Amino acid sequence: MTTDTYTQPIPRTKPFLQLISSTEDPALWSHPVLDLFAPPTPVMPPQVARLYLVPSTFGEEIEPDEMPIPSSATDLPDLHQWTMKFIVSILEIWAGRRQPAQLIRSCHRVIYMELLCKTGSQSEIGKIRSIHQSEPLDGICESTVTVRFGNRLRAIVIRFEGVDGRWLCTALRLL
Repeated sequence: MTTDTYTQPIPRTKPFLQLISSTEDPALWSHPVLDLFAPPTPVMPPQVARLYLVPSTFGEEIEPDEMPIPSSATDLPDLHQWTMKFIVSILEIWAGRRQPAQLIRSCHRVIYMELLCKTGSQSEIGKIRSIHQSEPLDGICESTVTVRFGNRLRAIVIRFEGVDGRWLCTALRLL
């Protein structure tokens, strides 16, 4: 007796997704009339700073008409380039290779007097390894610079404030 197994054909179901024919013109999907039905893209106005700088006075009493005017970061020179030039100048002043008077306009007078005391305090010019900057408010920059002096690694912390259309150093420490 022979046993033949009869197999029934498996019925095919319709696919759930409808495929678009490759013969259809793709230009139909990029027709300008379709843009009329697209949702409008919201236009975001430029952000305006809401926190403002109060310039450092170091306890000095200043007449209201002589008070420094805060400047926005958008009105000041490029921060990274300015910081690089400033820190190189500071390292050269500490090594005694540059005159401190070159930074008199870039430092508050209290910081400048501290800089005068430290002139020539380092035996060599340090080599900059990295700079980390943050801007907690508009017109304020706080920077941390790591510097190698020989085989010793040290950090310099600097605070710049945007005052009277220029960056002004209001804090400078070698750690």
